[in-house]
Amino acid sequence: MHAITKRLMARPLGAPASSVTGPYSGYSLQGQSGIQVVLPEQGRVLGRATLLSPTEVWAQTELEPVLVSRERTLRIGLEVGGTTLGPFLGEARWSGAGGVTGSALGIQLVDISREQGGQILSLLEDALRQGSAAPVASPLPVQEEISSGERIQSILTAISAMANKGVLRRPGQLVRVSLERVDAEQGLLHWRSAEPDTGWGESPYELELVGYNSAYRMRLEAPVAQGECLVTPLPERLWRVRHRWHRRLPAPTGLRARFEHPLWKELGRREREVVDFSFSGLGLLVDAEDLVFPGLFLPLELESADGERISLRGEVRYVSFASRAGRRVCGLEVRPSTERDEVPWMRFVSQSLCPSTRTSETMLEPLWDLYAASGYFNLAGKTAGHFEEIRRSFIDLGTRAGALPQLFCQTVWPSERGVEASISSLKAYRHSWMLHQLGRRPGKSANAPQVPGQILRDIYVRALEHPQGDPEFRWMVSYIESTVPWVYRTHVRFAQRMQASGQSLLMDVRMMDVECNELSGVSAGNLDIGPASMGEKYLLVRELARTRPAGYVEALDFTRDRLEMWDVSRTWQGVGLERERRILVARRQGIPLAALVLELGHPGTNLFRLLDSARLFPLSPQGREAYVALLDEARRWFALRGRSAFVYLCEDDGAYAQEARLHDDPSTQPCLWIISASQIPDFLEHIQEQSLGRSPSSRAAKE
Repeated sequence: MHAITKRLMARPLGAPASSVTGPYSGYSLQGQSGIQVVLPEQGRVLGRATLLSPTEVWAQTELEPVLVSRERTLRIGLEVGGTTLGPFLGEARWSGAGGVTGSALGIQLVDISREQGGQILSLLEDALRQGSAAPVASPLPVQEEISSGERIQSILTAISAMANKGVLRRPGQLVRVSLERVDAEQGLLHWRSAEPDTGWGESPYELELVGYNSAYRMRLEAPVAQGECLVTPLPERLWRVRHRWHRRLPAPTGLRARFEHPLWKELGRREREVVDFSFSGLGLLVDAEDLVFPGLFLPLELESADGERISLRGEVRYVSFASRAGRRVCGLEVRPSTERDEVPWMRFVSQSLCPSTRTSETMLEPLWDLYAASGYFNLAGKTAGHFEEIRRSFIDLGTRAGALPQLFCQTVWPSERGVEASISSLKAYRHSWMLHQLGRRPGKSANAPQVPGQILRDIYVRALEHPQGDPEFRWMVSYIESTVPWVYRTHVRFAQRMQASGQSLLMDVRMMDVECNELSGVSAGNLDIGPASMGEKYLLVRELARTRPAGYVEALDFTRDRLEMWDVSRTWQGVGLERERRILVARRQGIPLAALVLELGHPGTNLFRLLDSARLFPLSPQGREAYVALLDEARRWFALRGRSAFVYLCEDDGAYAQEARLHDDPSTQPCLWIISASQIPDFLEHIQEQSLGRSPSSRAAKE
């Protein structure tokens, strides 16, 4: 939602009409709508209506500005097909400075009655049915053309296995279909009609299939009909259209929403059924008498079947045509009304969207067993014994994490064996969440889903969709081991595919263990090490902007206003958890050589201590000469805070590692992985493809 809309939504409800709708509301009108704005008292036609709602109308006019005063209250009518609605009171405002002939004139409607509002909305519904009107609030879909044969096959195989539905488009008719099978060897698709009596008709076919968060369109030639089935070749291209940033699912039984119309209080308090929802939106079943329209700000009180209540603020984005029963679906973009509502809203949506998963606060011992059984403790050359020191901290924090969904999402997939799989996300920086601690138990549980890969998809969906409830979320960060086949197929390949867009980053980084009691023994010589001055901090920011990609700087809070992570630290410390950043600088004769960036996280946040970390950055050509001394200073800093070890995130060749007594496993290939939050739906689509849609040949090649 753009900044103007956010500010308007923050205004008190019950204010004038101009404050209960967005900067534009209602429907955009095409020329064939035939709706004219007239001035009945002057006997003049003001011009063709180009936008209309019960709160405003815009007209394309040829009248001279002097004939319509900006200060004047107008009486206008809406004329269509020889019938005139009105008169309505309005306040005129030229769209241009001072107004010119041929300008668009915006008129704010004043004191519109409930009956008049109903007349305007009835007129607009007729225009919608004629195809001459469209909601101005509707977002444009995001499109991608896919021509890779391997990816097309992967996508369609996944859709077939998930039994997702589709439609075949013919002139004046839609036929519901499903993709029954993908024959990879023959390059054929086997389709089944859900309406066998309609027939298949003549090719070519335009089809649309539903994926995770997108629709896939294709054009298919040369079919062979086999009764209710149809066999076609694989398409040469797919067009992916994503309609929403956040996935929507059917609402749980009994979920209701109550509201009062902000324009017409006499309508009374209304209660309506919620039909679907996501972190940022929901759909309501409404009646024509509810008089809702795109752009209207609507306060909602949501109540679940078990009585939990959450207050939301919504903006109506669309209203469907009436069904045979007279009901309509009203789609709203929503967000919690207050900070108090944010936590229950995030928790409610996360659990409802992924009902097969749970948060881990009641399953921490089984979760620890999962990490041992899955081999997670053996990554980076470690053993299970290495982690016993932080076991208690991990369990203590996990017990608290369930009550802090604004900071944590520890997702588990439970079974009769304990925990089948888990992955976690946490808010590490102002605009970034970190994805970490993926584990999958070997073998198969008795209650495992029939569809392959479903468990992994479920935990990824919850861990990645959960941060979408955070209005500050812009980046997803992870430290990945690229030699793990699953991680390579999913994280690495997706980042590589998106790197040209500037929305992802894949950077080699060595994760070196540093013991606090193992000083290098090298003298610091004539170096002076101390807290960075303001000028040195600005120097560091400039160097990072020059030497690191923009995504790195933004995601890891290396901008000038977020360098010391004050906002994040306050958020964590406000709930009794440790989180801070400290910047030290090594100088020689007053000249800054290198900066040491230290970060502290609460014990137990990550089993590899990734939030207890250090980074080194040169501030001069001689910067590396200070690295060993700075790492010894980092040992002292962490030891004073009760840590026995930390992780040095090495972004260069690490030629000083032996001298500084650093330790890592040379057989590993860790990477820093960053993607934009806007790419989360695409990444989850990619997860679905890779977990389910790989051909046997590609699977064998990677594994």
